[in-house]
Amino acid sequence: MEKQVDYKLFFVVILLVIFWMIMISSVSVYSSFKVTSSMVKKWLLLEPYNYFYVIRNISHVIISLVVLWIIVKVPYTLFEKHARYIFYWSLSLLVIVLLMWMTLKWAKWWIAIPWIPFTIQPTEFLKIWFIVYLAYYFKKFKHSLHTFENGFLPFIFILWFVVLLVALQPDFWTIMLIAPVATMMFFTAGANVKYILSLAIGWLLLITFVYAIWDYDKETWKNLNSLGYITQRIDNFLSNEKNAIEDKTINYQTEQAIIAIWSWWFGWLWFWKSIQKFGYLPEVQWDFIFSVIVEELWFFGAFILVSMYLFIWYRGMYIALRSTDLFAKYLVIWMTSRFLMQAFINIWVNINIVPLTWITLPFISYGWSSLLTCMIWLAMILNVSRYIDHREAKSKFFARWSRFMNFLKKDNN
Repeated sequence: MEKQVDYKLFFVVILLVIFWMIMISSVSVYSSFKVTSSMVKKWLLLEPYNYFYVIRNISHVIISLVVLWIIVKVPYTLFEKHARYIFYWSLSLLVIVLLMWMTLKWAKWWIAIPWIPFTIQPTEFLKIWFIVYLAYYFKKFKHSLHTFENGFLPFIFILWFVVLLVALQPDFWTIMLIAPVATMMFFTAGANVKYILSLAIGWLLLITFVYAIWDYDKETWKNLNSLGYITQRIDNFLSNEKNAIEDKTINYQTEQAIIAIWSWWFGWLWFWKSIQKFGYLPEVQWDFIFSVIVEELWFFGAFILVSMYLFIWYRGMYIALRSTDLFAKYLVIWMTSRFLMQAFINIWVNINIVPLTWITLPFISYGWSSLLTCMIWLAMILNVSRYIDHREAKSKFFARWSRFMNFLKKDNN
């Protein structure tokens, strides 16, 4: 029977979005003035202003909430029924982006739609629809996943085809996010464990190949090609050369992020008081917004943010474990796990634990595609939550708690 959505999960995410809108209004002041100043020079505006990204952010939120409401109302079984066609659609976007793209530093990641002030990043949608398709596929062929011919080979073909399309953009960091999730889904769904070694070796060879084959001039930072940036970022992460920071290459962003995080360890500057957002930390509203959150709100703000992420993951596990449908279980568990993995990768980049990536912070980093896909992800989980019995789950919890307390009383007596 259809139930109400999980309001605890919905409420926490809405708080996260509100927090994000407040932070965007703070961190995007300098960037907004810079963008609108260039528009004034092109005679598109009369004068620059500081709330350019705030206005666009509000429109993104409104559209995303409408999409969330629509998807929540559609039974999740409909997504299972049409999982193949949705997945084919996401693959077609990966092909389209290679034909009509917006190029930024050799990356063909965005599709520009004429007469619409937004762009689409197909890999963001792939992160969702690939999981939807695998949940459908693993449920349908659950009895043959342990075999080589009907389990391992088809999965490898699907996975490497997706990897190839993403690599052509090139978007190596998305591959490093979706490939481990897909592999873990495969083995938890019932695949033979002996195949995990071959997959591990395959991914290790891929990483080594990508790192080693594309070279560049480390003295002048020239001769970079479409995949040379990967080698460059790994080298920057492993080295402490000051010229990389002075030349404002990759290490410069990481250095400024660390300054934002650690220079105010004794207190916080409070909202709107960040210093690094004024041009010191480039494009702060995207990948490095976490650094400014810590700079303005100290580690208290980081603790609240991480706590909300962990609570979202907990509610996702709660919903998945109480669902009786195998497709819903796979869907919610791995969407929630992928969400948490993406959040921590972004945070680890900000504190220099992993090399610099272009992976966004869910519900926090500015970006139309990022927010919309996060809302779709949330809507599908809330959709599944409508079909579990929350009252039954609570009664089971209190029954177990009562038995535990009775056991303690008997033990004390």
